[in-house]
Amino acid sequence: MTTPVDTAAGQMATAGPLAPRSAWVGLLVLMLPCALYAMDLTVLNLAVPALSADLKPTSVQLLWIIDVYGFLVAGSLLTMGTLGDRIGRRRLLMIGAVAFAFGSLFAAFATSAGMLILARALLGIAGATVAPSTLSLIRNMFPNAAERSVAISIWISSYSAGAAIGPLVGGALLEFFWWGSVFLLNVPIMALVVALAPVLLPEYRDPKAGRVDLVSAAMSLVAVLAVVFGLKQMAQEGPTLLGLGAVALGIALGIWFVRRQRAMADPLIDIRLFDNRSCSAAALVYMLAGMVMFGGFVLVHQYLQLVRGLSPLTAGLWTLPWALAFIVGSMVTPLLRRRYSIATLMTAGLIVDAVGMAFLLTLDDGTSWIAFVAMTFVWSVGGAPVFMLANDIVIGAAPPERAGAAAGISETGAELGAALGVALLGTLGTWLYRREMISLMPPEVPAAAAAAARDTLGGAIAVAGTLGQPARELLVDTAREAFLLGLQVTVAVGVAVLFVLAVVAHRSLRRSAQPQSL
Repeated sequence: MTTPVDTAAGQMATAGPLAPRSAWVGLLVLMLPCALYAMDLTVLNLAVPALSADLKPTSVQLLWIIDVYGFLVAGSLLTMGTLGDRIGRRRLLMIGAVAFAFGSLFAAFATSAGMLILARALLGIAGATVAPSTLSLIRNMFPNAAERSVAISIWISSYSAGAAIGPLVGGALLEFFWWGSVFLLNVPIMALVVALAPVLLPEYRDPKAGRVDLVSAAMSLVAVLAVVFGLKQMAQEGPTLLGLGAVALGIALGIWFVRRQRAMADPLIDIRLFDNRSCSAAALVYMLAGMVMFGGFVLVHQYLQLVRGLSPLTAGLWTLPWALAFIVGSMVTPLLRRRYSIATLMTAGLIVDAVGMAFLLTLDDGTSWIAFVAMTFVWSVGGAPVFMLANDIVIGAAPPERAGAAAGISETGAELGAALGVALLGTLGTWLYRREMISLMPPEVPAAAAAAARDTLGGAIAVAGTLGQPARELLVDTAREAFLLGLQVTVAVGVAVLFVLAVVAHRSLRRSAQPQSL
Protein backbone atom coordinates (compact mmCIF):
# COMPACT_ATOMS: atom_id res chain seq x y z
CA MET A 1 0.00 0.00 0.00
CA THR A 2 1.31 3.43 -0.92
CA THR A 3 1.46 5.92 1.89
CA PRO A 4 0.27 9.35 0.75
CA VAL A 5 2.82 11.95 1.59
CA ASP A 6 2.15 15.64 1.58
CA THR A 7 4.13 18.07 -0.54
CA ALA A 8 5.81 19.26 2.65
CA ALA A 9 7.67 15.96 2.60
CA GLY A 10 8.38 16.34 -1.06
CA GLN A 11 6.55 13.30 -2.35
CA MET A 12 3.27 14.53 -3.81
CA ALA A 13 2.52 17.68 -5.74
CA THR A 14 -1.22 17.87 -5.10
CA ALA A 15 -2.10 20.89 -3.00
CA GLY A 16 -5.51 19.76 -1.78
CA PRO A 17 -8.73 21.75 -1.55
CA LEU A 18 -8.93 24.99 0.40
CA ALA A 19 -10.38 24.84 3.90
CA PRO A 20 -13.73 26.48 4.68
CA ARG A 21 -13.93 29.56 6.91
CA SER A 22 -15.19 27.37 9.77
CA ALA A 23 -11.83 25.60 9.86
CA TRP A 24 -10.05 28.86 10.67
CA VAL A 25 -12.54 29.59 13.45
CA GLY A 26 -11.95 26.08 14.76
CA LEU A 27 -8.22 26.77 14.75
CA LEU A 28 -8.81 29.49 17.34
CA VAL A 29 -10.36 26.85 19.59
CA LEU A 30 -7.33 24.60 19.12
CA MET A 31 -5.06 27.44 20.21
CA LEU A 32 -6.65 27.69 23.67
CA PRO A 33 -5.45 24.37 25.16
CA CYS A 34 -2.04 24.78 23.50
CA ALA A 35 -1.48 28.18 25.10
CA LEU A 36 -2.71 26.84 28.43
CA TYR A 37 -0.39 23.83 28.20
CA ALA A 38 2.60 26.15 27.71
CA MET A 39 1.49 28.44 30.52
CA ASP A 40 1.29 25.50 32.91
CA LEU A 41 4.97 24.77 32.27
CA THR A 42 6.04 28.25 33.40
CA VAL A 43 3.66 29.47 36.10
CA LEU A 44 4.54 26.71 38.56
CA ASN A 45 8.13 27.96 38.83
CA LEU A 46 6.82 31.26 40.18
CA ALA A 47 4.59 29.47 42.69
CA VAL A 48 7.33 27.20 44.11
CA PRO A 49 8.35 29.49 47.02
CA ALA A 50 4.75 29.96 48.18
CA LEU A 51 3.69 26.33 47.90
CA SER A 52 6.95 25.24 49.57
CA ALA A 53 6.13 27.43 52.56
CA ASP A 54 2.57 26.08 52.70
CA LEU A 55 2.98 22.35 51.96
CA LYS A 56 6.57 22.00 53.24
CA PRO A 57 7.65 19.35 50.71
CA THR A 58 10.97 17.58 51.06
CA SER A 59 13.61 18.29 48.41
CA VAL A 60 12.72 15.03 46.65
CA GLN A 61 8.99 15.81 46.76
CA LEU A 62 9.63 19.29 45.35
CA LEU A 63 11.54 17.80 42.42
CA TRP A 64 8.64 15.45 41.70
CA ILE A 65 6.12 18.31 41.93
CA ILE A 66 8.08 20.12 39.23
CA ASP A 67 9.10 17.16 37.06
CA VAL A 68 6.25 14.65 37.15
CA TYR A 69 4.14 16.77 34.77
CA GLY A 70 6.81 16.74 32.06
CA PHE A 71 7.62 13.07 32.67
CA LEU A 72 4.06 11.92 32.06
CA VAL A 73 3.51 14.28 29.13
CA ALA A 74 6.58 12.82 27.42
CA GLY A 75 5.70 9.24 28.26
CA SER A 76 2.07 9.47 27.15
CA LEU A 77 2.37 11.33 23.84
CA LEU A 78 2.84 8.28 21.59
CA THR A 79 -0.11 6.46 23.09
CA MET A 80 -2.36 9.52 23.07
CA GLY A 81 -1.58 10.25 19.42
CA THR A 82 -2.57 6.73 18.38
CA LEU A 83 -5.58 6.70 20.72
CA GLY A 84 -6.89 9.82 18.99
CA ASP A 85 -6.70 8.04 15.63
CA ARG A 86 -8.84 5.26 17.07
CA ILE A 87 -11.47 7.00 19.20
CA GLY A 88 -11.51 10.38 17.43
CA ARG A 89 -9.22 13.39 17.75
CA ARG A 90 -11.97 15.77 18.91
CA ARG A 91 -13.20 13.28 21.48
CA LEU A 92 -9.69 12.81 22.83
CA LEU A 93 -9.20 16.57 23.07
CA MET A 94 -12.45 16.96 25.00
CA ILE A 95 -11.62 14.09 27.36
CA GLY A 96 -8.20 15.63 27.95
CA ALA A 97 -9.71 19.07 28.56
CA VAL A 98 -12.10 17.70 31.19
CA ALA A 99 -9.30 15.75 32.88
CA PHE A 100 -7.06 18.83 32.80
CA ALA A 101 -9.75 20.94 34.46
CA PHE A 102 -10.33 18.37 37.24
CA GLY A 103 -6.57 17.93 37.71
CA SER A 104 -6.20 21.70 38.02
CA LEU A 105 -8.88 21.85 40.72
CA PHE A 106 -7.19 18.96 42.54
CA ALA A 107 -3.82 20.77 42.36
CA ALA A 108 -5.22 24.15 43.43
CA PHE A 109 -6.69 22.76 46.64
CA ALA A 110 -4.00 20.17 47.44
CA THR A 111 -3.28 20.01 51.16
CA SER A 112 -0.09 17.96 51.01
CA ALA A 113 2.91 17.48 48.77
CA GLY A 114 1.71 13.96 47.91
CA MET A 115 -1.66 15.28 46.72
CA LEU A 116 0.03 17.91 44.57
CA ILE A 117 2.34 15.32 42.99
CA LEU A 118 -0.68 13.15 42.15
CA ALA A 119 -2.53 16.15 40.70
CA ARG A 120 0.47 17.11 38.60
CA ALA A 121 0.67 13.54 37.31
CA LEU A 122 -2.97 13.71 36.23
CA LEU A 123 -2.28 17.05 34.54
CA GLY A 124 0.64 15.45 32.68
CA ILE A 125 -1.49 12.61 31.30
CA ALA A 126 -4.25 15.04 30.35
CA GLY A 127 -1.74 17.48 28.86
CA ALA A 128 -0.39 14.72 26.62
CA THR A 129 -3.69 14.75 24.71
CA VAL A 130 -3.27 18.39 23.65
CA ALA A 131 -0.43 18.40 21.10
CA PRO A 132 -1.27 15.21 19.16
CA SER A 133 -5.01 15.82 19.04
CA THR A 134 -4.75 19.49 18.02
CA LEU A 135 -1.96 18.94 15.47
CA SER A 136 -3.68 15.92 13.92
CA LEU A 137 -6.96 17.86 13.67
CA ILE A 138 -5.05 20.54 11.75
CA ARG A 139 -3.82 17.83 9.37
CA ASN A 140 -7.43 16.93 8.52
CA MET A 141 -8.97 20.40 8.70
CA PHE A 142 -6.45 21.88 6.25
CA PRO A 143 -5.82 19.44 3.37
CA ASN A 144 -4.20 22.19 1.31
CA ALA A 145 -0.45 22.13 2.00
CA ALA A 146 0.01 25.91 1.88
CA GLU A 147 -2.93 26.57 4.19
CA ARG A 148 -1.73 23.88 6.55
CA SER A 149 1.65 25.61 6.80
CA VAL A 150 -0.12 28.78 7.92
CA ALA A 151 -2.29 26.84 10.38
CA ILE A 152 0.72 25.08 11.90
CA SER A 153 2.56 28.39 12.25
CA ILE A 154 -0.42 29.78 14.18
CA TRP A 155 -0.57 26.58 16.25
CA ILE A 156 3.11 26.89 17.20
CA SER A 157 2.66 30.59 17.97
CA SER A 158 -0.02 29.72 20.51
CA TYR A 159 2.59 27.81 22.54
CA SER A 160 4.95 30.79 22.41
CA ALA A 161 2.15 33.12 23.46
CA GLY A 162 1.29 30.87 26.39
CA ALA A 163 4.92 30.69 27.49
CA ALA A 164 5.23 34.47 27.20
CA ILE A 165 2.15 35.42 29.20
CA GLY A 166 2.55 32.61 31.75
CA PRO A 167 5.02 34.48 33.98
CA LEU A 168 2.98 37.70 33.71
CA VAL A 169 -0.35 36.08 34.59
CA GLY A 170 1.22 33.89 37.24
CA GLY A 171 3.05 36.80 38.81
CA ALA A 172 -0.14 38.90 38.90
CA LEU A 173 -2.16 36.08 40.50
CA LEU A 174 0.52 35.38 43.11
CA GLU A 175 0.62 39.06 43.94
CA PHE A 176 -2.97 38.96 45.23
CA PHE A 177 -3.96 35.29 45.75
CA TRP A 178 -2.58 32.02 47.13
CA TRP A 179 -0.37 29.69 45.09
CA GLY A 180 -3.28 27.46 44.01
CA SER A 181 -4.74 30.31 41.96
CA VAL A 182 -2.24 29.62 39.16
CA PHE A 183 -4.00 26.28 38.58
CA LEU A 184 -7.57 27.64 38.79
CA LEU A 185 -6.95 29.70 35.65
CA ASN A 186 -7.04 26.43 33.69
CA VAL A 187 -10.62 25.55 34.61
CA PRO A 188 -12.67 28.19 32.72
CA ILE A 189 -10.44 27.94 29.64
CA MET A 190 -10.78 24.17 29.41
CA ALA A 191 -14.53 24.50 30.03
CA LEU A 192 -14.67 26.85 27.04
CA VAL A 193 -12.82 24.29 24.91
CA VAL A 194 -15.30 21.57 25.89
CA ALA A 195 -18.24 23.85 25.07
CA LEU A 196 -16.93 25.03 21.70
CA ALA A 197 -15.30 21.86 20.37
CA PRO A 198 -18.52 20.03 19.35
CA VAL A 199 -19.73 23.14 17.53
CA LEU A 200 -16.56 24.32 15.78
CA LEU A 201 -14.34 21.24 15.42
CA PRO A 202 -15.04 18.30 13.10
CA GLU A 203 -14.41 14.75 14.26
CA TYR A 204 -11.81 12.53 12.60
CA ARG A 205 -10.74 8.97 13.30
CA ASP A 206 -9.20 6.06 11.44
CA PRO A 207 -12.17 3.97 10.25
CA LYS A 208 -9.94 0.89 9.95
CA ALA A 209 -8.20 1.25 13.28
CA GLY A 210 -7.86 -1.87 15.38
CA ARG A 211 -7.54 -2.17 19.12
CA VAL A 212 -4.88 -0.27 21.00
CA ASP A 213 -2.01 -2.66 21.69
CA LEU A 214 -1.65 -2.26 25.45
CA VAL A 215 1.72 -4.01 25.53
CA SER A 216 3.15 -1.58 22.98
CA ALA A 217 1.56 1.35 24.83
CA ALA A 218 3.19 0.23 28.09
CA MET A 219 6.55 -0.27 26.35
CA SER A 220 6.49 3.21 24.82
CA LEU A 221 5.50 4.78 28.15
CA VAL A 222 8.24 3.06 30.13
CA ALA A 223 10.87 3.63 27.41
CA VAL A 224 10.27 7.37 27.17
CA LEU A 225 9.87 7.79 30.94
CA ALA A 226 13.13 5.92 31.56
CA VAL A 227 15.09 8.04 29.09
CA VAL A 228 13.66 11.34 30.33
CA PHE A 229 14.12 10.35 33.98
CA GLY A 230 17.69 9.22 33.36
CA LEU A 231 18.61 12.39 31.49
CA LYS A 232 17.15 14.64 34.18
CA GLN A 233 18.82 12.54 36.88
CA MET A 234 22.18 13.05 35.19
CA ALA A 235 21.46 16.76 34.80
CA GLN A 236 21.06 17.01 38.57
CA GLU A 237 23.59 14.47 39.85
CA GLY A 238 26.01 13.88 36.96
CA PRO A 239 26.56 10.52 35.19
CA THR A 240 25.37 8.31 38.05
CA LEU A 241 24.66 4.59 37.77
CA LEU A 242 20.94 5.28 38.24
CA GLY A 243 20.84 7.85 35.46
CA LEU A 244 22.90 5.81 32.99
CA GLY A 245 20.95 2.65 33.81
CA ALA A 246 17.60 4.40 33.23
CA VAL A 247 18.72 5.73 29.84
CA ALA A 248 20.09 2.30 28.84
CA LEU A 249 16.82 0.66 29.87
CA GLY A 250 14.82 3.20 27.89
CA ILE A 251 16.95 2.75 24.76
CA ALA A 252 16.71 -1.05 25.00
CA LEU A 253 12.93 -0.88 25.38
CA GLY A 254 12.76 1.60 22.50
CA ILE A 255 14.63 -0.79 20.18
CA TRP A 256 12.35 -3.65 21.25
CA PHE A 257 9.33 -1.39 20.68
CA VAL A 258 10.44 -0.53 17.13
CA ARG A 259 11.00 -4.18 16.26
CA ARG A 260 7.60 -5.09 17.66
CA GLN A 261 5.90 -2.38 15.59
CA ARG A 262 7.57 -3.54 12.38
CA ALA A 263 6.41 -7.10 13.00
CA MET A 264 2.77 -6.23 13.76
CA ALA A 265 -0.01 -6.11 11.17
CA ASP A 266 -1.73 -3.28 13.09
CA PRO A 267 1.04 -1.50 15.02
CA LEU A 268 0.58 1.18 17.63
CA ILE A 269 2.93 3.40 15.59
CA ASP A 270 3.58 2.97 11.87
CA ILE A 271 7.39 3.00 11.90
CA ARG A 272 7.42 2.90 8.11
CA LEU A 273 6.65 6.60 8.24
CA PHE A 274 10.35 7.16 8.92
CA ASP A 275 11.43 5.25 5.85
CA ASN A 276 10.81 8.63 4.24
CA ARG A 277 14.15 10.43 4.35
CA SER A 278 12.64 13.90 4.64
CA CYS A 279 10.42 12.86 7.53
CA SER A 280 13.19 11.19 9.52
CA ALA A 281 15.57 14.13 8.91
CA ALA A 282 12.91 16.64 9.98
CA ALA A 283 12.20 14.70 13.18
CA LEU A 284 15.92 14.55 14.02
CA VAL A 285 16.43 18.27 13.35
CA TYR A 286 13.33 19.10 15.42
CA MET A 287 14.58 17.10 18.40
CA LEU A 288 18.17 18.37 18.38
CA ALA A 289 17.25 21.99 17.63
CA GLY A 290 14.82 21.75 20.56
CA MET A 291 17.66 20.39 22.70
CA VAL A 292 19.81 23.44 21.94
CA MET A 293 16.93 25.90 22.34
CA PHE A 294 15.65 24.50 25.63
CA GLY A 295 19.11 23.92 27.13
CA GLY A 296 20.12 27.46 26.24
CA PHE A 297 16.85 28.84 27.60
CA VAL A 298 17.53 27.29 31.02
CA LEU A 299 21.04 28.76 31.15
CA VAL A 300 19.89 32.21 30.05
CA HIS A 301 17.18 32.25 32.74
CA GLN A 302 19.88 31.45 35.31
CA TYR A 303 21.97 34.27 33.88
CA LEU A 304 19.12 36.74 34.29
CA GLN A 305 18.30 35.76 37.87
CA LEU A 306 21.68 34.78 39.33
CA VAL A 307 24.17 36.89 37.38
CA ARG A 308 22.01 39.97 36.80
CA GLY A 309 20.03 39.54 40.03
CA LEU A 310 16.51 39.84 38.56
CA SER A 311 13.38 38.44 40.17
CA PRO A 312 11.61 35.58 38.34
CA LEU A 313 8.86 37.95 37.18
CA THR A 314 11.31 40.59 35.92
CA ALA A 315 13.38 37.89 34.22
CA GLY A 316 10.20 36.68 32.53
CA LEU A 317 9.55 40.20 31.25
CA TRP A 318 13.02 40.38 29.69
CA THR A 319 12.36 37.11 27.84
CA LEU A 320 9.14 38.46 26.30
CA PRO A 321 10.96 39.72 23.17
CA TRP A 322 12.34 36.21 22.80
CA ALA A 323 8.84 34.73 22.77
CA LEU A 324 7.53 37.47 20.48
CA ALA A 325 10.38 36.78 18.05
CA PHE A 326 9.31 33.15 17.87
CA ILE A 327 5.75 34.22 17.09
CA VAL A 328 6.98 36.61 14.39
CA GLY A 329 9.20 33.94 12.87
CA SER A 330 6.39 31.40 12.87
CA MET A 331 3.95 33.78 11.19
CA VAL A 332 6.41 34.98 8.55
CA THR A 333 7.50 31.46 7.54
CA PRO A 334 4.36 30.64 5.48
CA LEU A 335 4.89 33.85 3.51
CA LEU A 336 8.51 32.93 2.81
CA ARG A 337 7.35 29.43 1.94
CA ARG A 338 5.70 30.86 -1.18
CA ARG A 339 9.11 31.87 -2.55
CA TYR A 340 11.60 29.42 -1.09
CA SER A 341 11.84 25.66 -0.66
CA ILE A 342 11.70 23.86 2.69
CA ALA A 343 15.40 22.98 2.45
CA THR A 344 16.32 26.63 1.92
CA LEU A 345 14.13 27.91 4.75
CA MET A 346 15.18 25.30 7.30
CA THR A 347 18.86 25.68 6.44
CA ALA A 348 18.65 29.47 6.63
CA GLY A 349 16.67 29.27 9.88
CA LEU A 350 19.27 27.04 11.50
CA ILE A 351 22.10 29.35 10.39
CA VAL A 352 20.32 32.44 11.75
CA ASP A 353 19.55 30.46 14.91
CA ALA A 354 23.25 29.61 15.26
CA VAL A 355 24.39 33.19 14.62
CA GLY A 356 21.91 34.54 17.18
CA MET A 357 23.07 32.00 19.73
CA ALA A 358 26.72 32.82 18.97
CA PHE A 359 26.06 36.39 20.08
CA LEU A 360 25.42 34.98 23.57
CA LEU A 361 29.15 34.24 23.78
CA THR A 362 29.59 37.93 24.60
CA LEU A 363 27.26 37.87 27.62
CA ASP A 364 28.71 39.13 30.89
CA ASP A 365 27.41 40.91 33.97
CA GLY A 366 27.57 44.27 32.17
CA THR A 367 25.85 43.41 28.88
CA SER A 368 23.35 46.13 27.96
CA TRP A 369 19.70 45.16 27.91
CA ILE A 370 19.33 46.35 24.32
CA ALA A 371 22.12 43.98 23.29
CA PHE A 372 20.54 41.13 25.26
CA VAL A 373 17.15 41.64 23.59
CA ALA A 374 18.79 41.82 20.14
CA MET A 375 20.75 38.59 20.75
CA THR A 376 17.80 36.58 21.95
CA PHE A 377 15.50 38.01 19.27
CA VAL A 378 17.79 36.83 16.45
CA TRP A 379 18.27 33.46 18.16
CA SER A 380 14.54 32.90 18.51
CA VAL A 381 13.40 34.25 15.16
CA GLY A 382 15.82 31.88 13.42
CA GLY A 383 14.55 28.85 15.31
CA ALA A 384 10.88 29.46 14.52
CA PRO A 385 10.94 28.25 10.88
CA VAL A 386 12.76 25.10 11.96
CA PHE A 387 10.11 24.09 14.48
CA MET A 388 7.21 25.03 12.24
CA LEU A 389 8.46 23.34 9.07
CA ALA A 390 9.66 20.20 10.86
CA ASN A 391 6.17 19.70 12.27
CA ASP A 392 4.69 20.38 8.84
CA ILE A 393 6.90 17.71 7.25
CA VAL A 394 6.23 15.02 9.85
CA ILE A 395 2.47 15.56 10.05
CA GLY A 396 2.18 15.95 6.28
CA ALA A 397 4.06 12.69 5.65
CA ALA A 398 1.40 10.65 7.44
CA PRO A 399 -1.81 9.50 5.79
CA PRO A 400 -4.78 11.42 7.26
CA GLU A 401 -5.99 8.44 9.30
CA ARG A 402 -2.59 8.19 11.06
CA ALA A 403 -2.09 11.90 11.68
CA GLY A 404 -2.52 11.50 15.44
CA ALA A 405 0.25 8.92 15.67
CA ALA A 406 2.55 11.15 13.59
CA ALA A 407 1.81 14.12 15.84
CA GLY A 408 2.58 11.98 18.88
CA ILE A 409 5.94 10.98 17.40
CA SER A 410 6.81 14.59 16.56
CA GLU A 411 5.97 15.92 20.01
CA THR A 412 7.70 13.02 21.78
CA GLY A 413 10.85 14.00 19.91
CA ALA A 414 10.39 17.56 21.14
CA GLU A 415 10.04 16.39 24.75
CA LEU A 416 13.13 14.21 24.44
CA GLY A 417 14.99 17.16 22.95
CA ALA A 418 14.04 19.32 25.93
CA ALA A 419 15.22 16.61 28.33
CA LEU A 420 18.48 16.26 26.38
CA GLY A 421 18.97 20.01 26.56
CA VAL A 422 18.70 20.04 30.34
CA ALA A 423 20.75 16.88 30.79
CA LEU A 424 23.59 17.29 28.29
CA LEU A 425 23.99 21.06 27.99
CA GLY A 426 22.98 21.66 31.61
CA THR A 427 25.41 19.01 32.85
CA LEU A 428 28.22 20.44 30.73
CA GLY A 429 27.64 23.91 32.14
CA THR A 430 27.50 22.57 35.71
CA TRP A 431 30.69 20.53 35.27
CA LEU A 432 32.58 23.53 33.92
CA TYR A 433 31.27 25.70 36.75
CA ARG A 434 32.46 23.22 39.38
CA ARG A 435 35.86 22.84 37.72
CA GLU A 436 36.38 26.58 37.63
CA MET A 437 35.23 27.04 41.21
CA ILE A 438 37.78 24.49 42.40
CA SER A 439 40.63 26.36 40.69
CA LEU A 440 39.45 29.93 41.32
CA MET A 441 38.06 29.76 44.89
CA PRO A 442 39.40 32.76 46.87
CA PRO A 443 41.40 31.78 49.97
CA GLU A 444 39.36 34.28 52.01
CA VAL A 445 36.26 32.03 51.72
CA PRO A 446 35.90 29.54 54.62
CA ALA A 447 36.16 25.85 53.69
CA ALA A 448 32.54 25.00 54.58
CA ALA A 449 31.19 27.89 52.50
CA ALA A 450 33.52 27.03 49.62
CA ALA A 451 32.26 23.45 49.55
CA ALA A 452 28.63 24.62 49.37
CA ALA A 453 29.45 27.19 46.69
CA ARG A 454 31.05 24.65 44.34
CA ASP A 455 27.76 22.91 43.45
CA THR A 456 25.75 25.67 41.76
CA LEU A 457 25.75 29.41 41.26
CA GLY A 458 22.53 29.65 43.23
CA GLY A 459 24.18 27.84 46.14
CA ALA A 460 27.18 30.16 45.96
CA ILE A 461 25.04 33.29 46.11
CA ALA A 462 22.99 31.85 48.98
CA VAL A 463 26.03 30.98 51.08
CA ALA A 464 27.71 34.29 50.23
CA GLY A 465 24.90 36.01 52.11
CA THR A 466 26.20 34.45 55.35
CA LEU A 467 29.72 35.83 54.90
CA GLY A 468 31.21 39.16 55.71
CA GLN A 469 33.26 41.38 53.43
CA PRO A 470 35.52 40.91 51.48
CA ALA A 471 34.77 37.17 51.30
CA ARG A 472 31.15 37.77 50.23
CA GLU A 473 32.01 39.93 47.24
CA LEU A 474 34.93 37.73 46.21
CA LEU A 475 32.79 34.57 46.29
CA VAL A 476 29.94 36.10 44.28
CA ASP A 477 32.32 37.51 41.66
CA THR A 478 34.18 34.20 41.35
CA ALA A 479 30.99 32.16 41.09
CA ARG A 480 29.53 34.42 38.41
CA GLU A 481 32.79 34.31 36.45
CA ALA A 482 32.76 30.49 36.62
CA PHE A 483 29.12 30.35 35.53
CA LEU A 484 29.72 32.66 32.58
CA LEU A 485 32.59 30.49 31.40
CA GLY A 486 30.35 27.41 31.56
CA LEU A 487 27.63 29.35 29.73
CA GLN A 488 30.01 30.38 26.96
CA VAL A 489 31.37 26.88 26.36
CA THR A 490 27.87 25.42 26.39
CA VAL A 491 26.68 28.07 23.93
CA ALA A 492 29.65 27.25 21.66
CA VAL A 493 28.62 23.58 21.65
CA GLY A 494 25.03 24.57 20.84
CA VAL A 495 26.19 26.76 17.96
CA ALA A 496 28.24 23.87 16.54
CA VAL A 497 25.22 21.53 16.76
CA LEU A 498 23.03 24.04 14.91
CA PHE A 499 25.54 24.42 12.08
CA VAL A 500 25.75 20.63 11.73
CA LEU A 501 21.95 20.45 11.64
CA ALA A 502 21.95 23.11 8.90
CA VAL A 503 24.11 20.81 6.78
CA VAL A 504 21.84 17.83 7.55
CA ALA A 505 18.73 19.83 6.62
CA HIS A 506 20.26 21.10 3.38
CA ARG A 507 21.39 17.65 2.23
CA SER A 508 18.35 15.67 3.39
CA LEU A 509 15.58 18.04 2.34
CA ARG A 510 16.87 19.14 -1.07
CA ARG A 511 14.22 17.01 -2.76
CA SER A 512 11.44 18.42 -0.61
CA ALA A 513 8.73 20.56 -2.08
CA GLN A 514 9.64 23.74 -3.86
CA PRO A 515 7.87 27.06 -3.11
CA GLN A 516 4.12 26.67 -2.65
CA SER A 517 1.30 29.13 -3.16
CA LEU A 518 -2.27 29.32 -1.98
